[in-house]
Amino acid sequence: MHASFVHRRVLKLATLMRALLLGAASPLRAVTAPAGPASSAAVKVEDGKNLDANGDPTYKIGPDGKVDWYTFSGFRRYNGTCDVCHGPDGSGSSFGPDLTNSLKTLSYSDFQTMVINGKQDVNTAQTLVMPSFGTNKMCYLDDIYVYLRARSDGVVPRGRPKSHEDKPAAAKSFENSCMGP
Repeated sequence: MHASFVHRRVLKLATLMRALLLGAASPLRAVTAPAGPASSAAVKVEDGKNLDANGDPTYKIGPDGKVDWYTFSGFRRYNGTCDVCHGPDGSGSSFGPDLTNSLKTLSYSDFQTMVINGKQDVNTAQTLVMPSFGTNKMCYLDDIYVYLRARSDGVVPRGRPKSHEDKPAAAKSFENSCMGP
């Protein structure tokens, strides 16, 4: 496990234990959704999408764990296509690497390039091939990136998000323009 993930888990457990020892009426109220790194913080919203300081798409998670629409859409799209090779929730498989680890060092631009153009890593020990998806419609690539970024930062647990924001009008309009009504 990644050290910062373990550290956040220990802090969460310590908060829960402190609340129990101090006799809080409801110790679970003291525990909120984990915060991601500052580099993933949304600093701007454009057409309903959260953007970080570099203008890259990012997630927004409420204190109750409610995710923004694009994170939820990314979960749906990832688990409808990418999970076949990369495993459930981006956790990796025998066919594809753990994307929750890959996104810790992979930029948004590099992510787009790899999905669109594919990648081959061939050596004497193994042959790894990511097929090119550049000929497919890439209407949901940002959504998948946002979901995997949230998973990589440890702010969205495995499985379907418990709740999500409504689909913004801008998302409906973009989807219709990309996929057709």
